[in-house]
Amino acid sequence: MPDVTTPYPTGTPCWIDLMAQDQQAALDFYRDLFGWQGQVGPPEFGGYAVCTLDGKPAAGIGPATAPEGMPEPPTVWTTYLATTDAEATQEAIVRAGGTLLVPVLDVGTLGRMLVAADPQGAVFGVWQAVDFSGAVVVNEAGALTWNELHTDDIEGATGFYGEAFGIEIEKMEGAEYWSLMVGGRAVGGASLLANDPPGTPAHWLSYFAVDDVDSSVDAVVKRNGTVLAAPFDMMAGRMTVVADPQGAPFAMIRPKPM
Repeated sequence: MPDVTTPYPTGTPCWIDLMAQDQQAALDFYRDLFGWQGQVGPPEFGGYAVCTLDGKPAAGIGPATAPEGMPEPPTVWTTYLATTDAEATQEAIVRAGGTLLVPVLDVGTLGRMLVAADPQGAVFGVWQAVDFSGAVVVNEAGALTWNELHTDDIEGATGFYGEAFGIEIEKMEGAEYWSLMVGGRAVGGASLLANDPPGTPAHWLSYFAVDDVDSSVDAVVKRNGTVLAAPFDMMAGRMTVVADPQGAPFAMIRPKPM
């Protein structure tokens, strides 16, 4: 797929990142699995690393830190939704019943961000691009290819993401699955929590494209990751859900040609 060279439309997943207890171990794991290149970043950005694939930004990995007296963030991949006005989106999130976890802040000259949770508890980020628009390489082996909301309230999610971002959530014909639509284009999906293990909270799941799902699972296991859902075939391709050695869940998929 051609590189992403234009700003992401509001509501479109544009970036993902991971806050890891052991940042270097996470950098090593994803380098070996997906071929990413990345190193601990400068102190002024908290050591945050922008990982690249073939020299193009693919994802971020940072150290799990928190202000004194606050709990460290969980080791999970966070999906960031694009906006052109972080302040206005923050107000819309609160108005729609969401919860602010990290209010709007500037990230140097790169952009502005915030972190919030929807009314069902699914955590997501928001990114307003300035000098940095987000992932440049997507939809190819080793890169992000899909983002999926897992919720127990599709109707509530439809209202919240519609008000906060203008996202439309439409049911796919013949399936218990929903498409997240921006400008008439599917930019992600939504699934019911009933399909997840009991007790799983609402969340966003990141999918990475791979050439061979089964061999990628073997590579995860050899590097002390765990398999949460063994490889299986479904309408979009062959996929699996795994967790890295520090417990961050993610999916891998070999998509069927559309």
